[in-house]
Amino acid sequence: MRRDEDVRFSVVIPTLNEATVIGEQVRRTLALEPGAEVIVADGGSDDATAALAAQAGAIVVEGRRGRGSQLNAGAAQATGDVLLFLHADTQLPANAFSLLRERFAAGDAQIGTFRLAFDQAHWLFAVYTFFSRFDSVFTTFGDQCIVVRRSFFLTLGGFPDWPLFEDVALLQKARRQTRVHSFPAAVVTSARRFEREGIVRQSLRNGWYVLRYLLGASPWDLAASYEREGA
Repeated sequence: MRRDEDVRFSVVIPTLNEATVIGEQVRRTLALEPGAEVIVADGGSDDATAALAAQAGAIVVEGRRGRGSQLNAGAAQATGDVLLFLHADTQLPANAFSLLRERFAAGDAQIGTFRLAFDQAHWLFAVYTFFSRFDSVFTTFGDQCIVVRRSFFLTLGGFPDWPLFEDVALLQKARRQTRVHSFPAAVVTSARRFEREGIVRQSLRNGWYVLRYLLGASPWDLAASYEREGA
């Protein structure tokens, strides 16, 4: 068993034109865990994302555009014992790394996610926050920050190289082998898409896309449709 202080973390952040948030995201993550390895996996941004990430202290790697491919490219460069797959617009709780040390140092946890909170108030967001503490294919997603022991991530074969639902697929594979833990703290994610599209409309749309995925629709077709509808 490793001592708590021996657990090393690699934080992988996929980006595409996230210049407005990436610098602060990297700096905040390093402030929470100065010894963390922060890797920004960029998908070919045409703004200053890569330069700002490097300036803030991140390792920047280029991956083929698509979240699954980018996450795998970042993970391939990681050297930590535990990988955190963190969205650029999602903020970790202040106690994230102390909590994760406690869970992963003992060797019982292989994979888990945080609970979810939004940066805006609405009753539907409160519903999401409540149900995100229960693990299922309908309640657990990548915006909750997937945290996984690197050795287990390699056993799972990484993310599928998909542009959408790569998070759902990884968690589905993980559930066949172990429990997906729900860590007792919440990440705060941006409600920007909900604000732009409308909260009820976006909620129904998300559920419809998950159902289509589970019924066998192609992740590439779903991603193209999702972006087209949200344009």
